[in-house]
Amino acid sequence: MNDNAVMLTQAERARVAVNLRPLDAATMLILDRTGKKPRVLMGKRHLGHKFMPGKFVFPGGRIDPTDRRMAATGVLSQICEDRLMARSPRSTPSKARALALAAIRETFEETGLLFGSNEFGIPESPPPGTWTDFAGHGVYPDLGAVTFVARAVTPPRRPKRFDTRFFAIDSEAVGAKVEGVISPDSELIELVWVDFEEALQLDLPTITKAIIKEVEARLEAGFAPYLPVPYFWEKNGSFVREEL
Repeated sequence: MNDNAVMLTQAERARVAVNLRPLDAATMLILDRTGKKPRVLMGKRHLGHKFMPGKFVFPGGRIDPTDRRMAATGVLSQICEDRLMARSPRSTPSKARALALAAIRETFEETGLLFGSNEFGIPESPPPGTWTDFAGHGVYPDLGAVTFVARAVTPPRRPKRFDTRFFAIDSEAVGAKVEGVISPDSELIELVWVDFEEALQLDLPTITKAIIKEVEARLEAGFAPYLPVPYFWEKNGSFVREEL
């Protein structure tokens, strides 16, 4: 069994009687590869949250219907699109696109960073809500800058269940930044840039630790598009690691 799958299997988890269907979610790893060691941006969750209080995580959250309607520049690479649709009944290219946009939107909401291009003016007719705020800064989200790097499904009978797709983007792909998003009352109360060794010393959810190790290995292997995407899910009480 893969070491990361063993670590996930051994993690203690509360189980409940009702088994919920996992909700589609997307998360973004923001990578800085300009120095000697690659770094990743981590955010500390508010201590008042019921879900993972005080843990360091990547920005992310549930997909929203508006993510299907937001205009963008660039397109997902074909290999990313194919892998996002793999092992997903009824999945479509539109859903794959929406998942990537959800990661960009959630990153904006939680960090103030807008990943995309500011060379094409203000996007026309953005959906109401966060995307209208995003468009108001004159940035089109850039799907071509996003790479699909991992997928994980929360085990059965957990109080909250997500089918999370993990994306990565280079820090230099930022088109604008809104200040003041991080505060003592925000969803994320602190942002830190850390190398992968430092990241593993933070207070992390077990799945976050596993994904950090996977992405570190991907970077060491050259971060090529053809490298497989790990997919973690629980089967008969044990996590398995498959490749998409």
